[in-house]
Amino acid sequence: MTDLNVSASRSSPHQDCAIHPSFKWKPVYNLECVYCQSTLCVRGMKAILLADTRVELYSTDLPPQGATVLVEEDYETRHCECRIKDIACALCGNIVGYHVMLPCHPCLKSCNNGHFWMFHSTCVQPHERLDHSTNSILLWGGLPASSQDDKMHSSSNSQWMECCR
Repeated sequence: MTDLNVSASRSSPHQDCAIHPSFKWKPVYNLECVYCQSTLCVRGMKAILLADTRVELYSTDLPPQGATVLVEEDYETRHCECRIKDIACALCGNIVGYHVMLPCHPCLKSCNNGHFWMFHSTCVQPHERLDHSTNSILLWGGLPASSQDDKMHSSSNSQWMECCR
């Protein structure tokens, strides 16, 4: 563990889904597009690909509205039988990851974080999210439910709106 304080509630406010206990101690990341620096996600988790543990990526339970768009047709992955669809940054249009449209049985049975939105580690710039009430790194165990996470409802599209004006 680093010198930084970390914050996780023993009685987790994260009510969207039952998160495996091993994931509660993982930091929450804000993810920016490496191509245009727009915010793609405020609820990122560093992860590994279930079907190939050499592949590092970031995942989220729910991306902010308007930050990404689904593109092209869905397809089967190289590593398993999951059906996925690429996602692109809504601001610059570059492919930044994919959405698992239909997970395969082996992936569902393995220990997973329940996230179906994946970001390629080479396409995002991660920044640890702070818990402003404690000035420490926010952990998934202390993350509010997405419906109560005020970062989800902030002006994540402010750069987009500014560009369009």
